[in-house]
Amino acid sequence: MQSKAITLSQPLGITARSRSALLAIGLGLALALGQAQGAFARGTPESFADLAEQISPSVVNITTSAVVASPAEGGPIVPEGSPFEDFFRDFMDRNGQGGGEDAPRRSEALGSGFVISEDGYIVTNNHVIENADEIEIEFFSGKRLDAKLVGTDPKTDIALLKVESPEPLPFVAFGNSDLMRVGDWVVAMGNPLGQGFSVSAGIVSARNRALSGTYDDYIQTDAAINRGNSGGPLFNTDGQVIGVNTAILSPNGGSIGIGFSMASNVVTKVVDQLKQFGETRRGWLGVRIQDVTPDVAEAMGLTEASGALVTDVPDGPAKDAGIVAGDVITQFDSKPVADTRDLTRRVADSPIGEAVPVIVLRDGKTETLSVMLGRREEAEAAESVPAVAAAPEEPKEAEILGLTVMPVTDEMIKTLNLPADTEGLAVGKVDPASEAYAKGLRDGDIITEAGQQKVVRVKDLEERIAEAKEAGRKSILLLVRRDGDPRFVALAIE
Repeated sequence: MQSKAITLSQPLGITARSRSALLAIGLGLALALGQAQGAFARGTPESFADLAEQISPSVVNITTSAVVASPAEGGPIVPEGSPFEDFFRDFMDRNGQGGGEDAPRRSEALGSGFVISEDGYIVTNNHVIENADEIEIEFFSGKRLDAKLVGTDPKTDIALLKVESPEPLPFVAFGNSDLMRVGDWVVAMGNPLGQGFSVSAGIVSARNRALSGTYDDYIQTDAAINRGNSGGPLFNTDGQVIGVNTAILSPNGGSIGIGFSMASNVVTKVVDQLKQFGETRRGWLGVRIQDVTPDVAEAMGLTEASGALVTDVPDGPAKDAGIVAGDVITQFDSKPVADTRDLTRRVADSPIGEAVPVIVLRDGKTETLSVMLGRREEAEAAESVPAVAAAPEEPKEAEILGLTVMPVTDEMIKTLNLPADTEGLAVGKVDPASEAYAKGLRDGDIITEAGQQKVVRVKDLEERIAEAKEAGRKSILLLVRRDGDPRFVALAIE
């Protein structure tokens, strides 16, 4: 029996017309699958060159300068024999303040920013321009303009500047940071280490990071961010700003691929208020709260560990509305409350002077109350005024975790050119054999937080370490500032 020859161009049992139809169907399926996959993930860009060319003109370098007053006569007052004696003497000699010279000097700092409107509004970090008496903006084209400060928000580390330009300026728009997913491509731009305009690319490494602030919502990225990048934009692949580069986690002050950008959905609210009022105007409920943990939920007979447990109700809107300690706030403005962070941010975003429905769980029953929100900034200002002026506490120093630390004093603020409201612990000496030294801590660093809580006394740091040990943790996270730039350093406590 003779076998039948079959050619590749004519499959067995399929006519030319049938083959054409099947090919069309296959092509359609391939396109459909490709579109479906594209809905879930985007491929690696072939190049970021077009994007960089598009957005570069809107990114700026920022140079600030300030006149630093001469130190008080006789120099800073420190305990005799203190390690801070050598530290201050070396610092003053390095800055030309030794030898009896008392003339004021001018210091400069560098940072980044970006233009958000053609009429010259510019966004940057608060710590980039803090205490500056001159702010100069350098554009990608090389043009330079002086900027004026419109307003700042230290809580989110955002500042808004304004320049006057004879022609419209290239600008970028904010995107929706809530749409960003872990793994999405991002591009960071700025002035790292004072080297001029620079572009780096990476991905979103994590979302919704809370570092140390009440309103934190950071995007974590592995795009290279270094000192000098502060205030610069983090772009999505559509050229929209989805974050403002603010801090890095680093053992030595350089990028190791852990950078943090304040999410644009937080920044836009702040910028809108700064532009309209020159300051922020956040809603204020007037309660002290804590998270509902599983053991608390069980003890209170709750079905789930969610909501915000009220621990104290000082005079204010909540007290006027009838909220009491022990209430669990389960809904705010008709939406469920997940935890304390969720409630705090939503209250802050709410307009002041308006009544908001709040549902609380009390003695196993729900109650709906109407709260007329106040303004947080006014409440905090009132709390900061002491009823009786307390006597200043004598400076105390101690050696902890290989660091010699003592509270920041007025003399240190003047000598180190620190912001006038600086609080924390100054590092006087670092044991060269310690982990702290290996991770980059040096004389003159300022520790402002430990375990994500503010520290102003040596006792505060000791208590945070004790709490961490009691909780079974092996290390403690310190927020350290150097030349105004913040970074987090984890030190072993065992």
